[in-house]
Amino acid sequence: MSERPWLKSYPEGVAWDMQFEPTPLPRLLEDAARDFPDNPCLNFLGRRTTYRQLWQQARAAAAGFQELGVKPGTKVGLYLPNCPQYPIAYYGALLAGATIVNYSPLYSERELLAQVEDSETDIMVSLDLEVLYPKMEKVFRETRLKRMVVGSLAEVLPFPKNLLFPLLKSRDIARVNWDESHIRFRDLLKTGREPELVAIDPTEDVAVLQYTGGTTGVPKGAMLTHANLYVNVMQNKAWQSAWELGKERVFAALPFFHVFAMTAVLNLGIATAAELLLMPRYETNEAIRIIEKYGATMMAGVPTMYRALLDHPRAGKGAFAAMKHCVSGGAPLPAELAAEFERVAGCRVVEGYGLTETSPVVTANRLSGEHRPGSIGLPLPATDLLILDKDDPDREMPLGETGELAVRGPQVMKGYWKRPDETEKVLKGDILLTGDLGYMDEDGYTFIVDREKDLILVSGFNVFPRIVEEALYEHPAVAEATVIGVPHEYKGEVPKAFVALKPGHDGLTADELMEFLKPRLARHEMPKEIEFRDSLPKTVVGKLSKKELVAEERAKRTESARSSGIVREGPER
Repeated sequence: MSERPWLKSYPEGVAWDMQFEPTPLPRLLEDAARDFPDNPCLNFLGRRTTYRQLWQQARAAAAGFQELGVKPGTKVGLYLPNCPQYPIAYYGALLAGATIVNYSPLYSERELLAQVEDSETDIMVSLDLEVLYPKMEKVFRETRLKRMVVGSLAEVLPFPKNLLFPLLKSRDIARVNWDESHIRFRDLLKTGREPELVAIDPTEDVAVLQYTGGTTGVPKGAMLTHANLYVNVMQNKAWQSAWELGKERVFAALPFFHVFAMTAVLNLGIATAAELLLMPRYETNEAIRIIEKYGATMMAGVPTMYRALLDHPRAGKGAFAAMKHCVSGGAPLPAELAAEFERVAGCRVVEGYGLTETSPVVTANRLSGEHRPGSIGLPLPATDLLILDKDDPDREMPLGETGELAVRGPQVMKGYWKRPDETEKVLKGDILLTGDLGYMDEDGYTFIVDREKDLILVSGFNVFPRIVEEALYEHPAVAEATVIGVPHEYKGEVPKAFVALKPGHDGLTADELMEFLKPRLARHEMPKEIEFRDSLPKTVVGKLSKKELVAEERAKRTESARSSGIVREGPER
């Protein structure tokens, strides 16, 4: 590109043209254990593990995996919540040369079956929990999986929880089929030998196969190399210069099996020798307790998490006293929500942008100085962000005009696993086409307009759901809002809004909300319908999800049925 307008807005002390050395990912933990061996690394509900201990456990796990036949390129699946077994297995398998394949505990059996076979996963690591093991055991019997490594939460809980958990939560513990194909997690660490050294080519060897719908909606594995992930951590570390090595406490509730948390919480936390306050399942009361008790200084979350924390009675009473700054990703952060959280918590909420295919972080707002609400910020060091004509990808759009966002940088994936056709659609040389639409202003700040696939075409006019959602969020009664396109006999499509209200605001009507929107939206942007719900569908990391709503509407309209009294028509303008 001929110019990089963001350079004039770059934070002092951060060089865009800095160089990053491609490095095997386990070096993050090795370096932290060398420099801060006695610092707490993991805090699992009160039980602490130091950096020295975690490094020793990861090395023991590497030896254990090698004894099970793991070699360079072997796929090791992690079917785990945020618990100590995750980082032990993660770094241990990588040390052994394996490729990690993350599995969401919320996947259906069908999804698990498909991913195991597609990824060629040979070993699965899980827990003996009723919500995990029975489903994976069925998958184990029907797929190529050769071994299962099964851990227990009681093994990693502090006293006396470790003794009480099997007694009080016996219904939550599954009966494991202990045969020669199953191994206890604790036994994985007891080989008594050093792991064999494995040569890793960081630019070529795939560290993680991270499955995503990508830009086409078909699940596929993004091949993220050691260099992709390591460099993206270093890019974030350089950008977040306010982090003090060995002194931060990071609230870790976002699931590590999601790429955002894997990089921005787990790997970045390790790289800065922070104490990770692990939370296996997000629950707002417990989240507030952990944040307040241990004095969390940093956190990464999605907008719905910030909304839930704000609605807690302790939010404005010192719960966030130690918090320095927060990062929001995974979904657009409504400007009103960001401002409200900053006012209550007394710290800045920094919105960033990324994709699974970019390891994932591409841009971020500044931690200090100028902050432009609604912007995804500036490209990270060594990253180019281009705005291309969506009908002619060889043409860059002028500043201020909307086009498709494209990324060039060391964090861009190697490609999609066994999907050369899908790779070809999104990778044009060293440039990744994101499928997101946005524009860049004259100072290099980028603003997302919407995803191309979410665009609503109303009588030939483009309607971007995010514009409508932002207007809805301006109403003080709206807690959550999402907008989709639904078929219309004359206009082709029209927007439909789904809204969840804050407690105590149940009296708001659709007509009243429509009147509120009139001065804020163009006529073709006005929702044709508003549906109020107690809560809206969310993904595994808690961000609002449109696909369930689209499927519901398609089914309803196919059957020509309406739910009486729930959907309320808005007036024409």
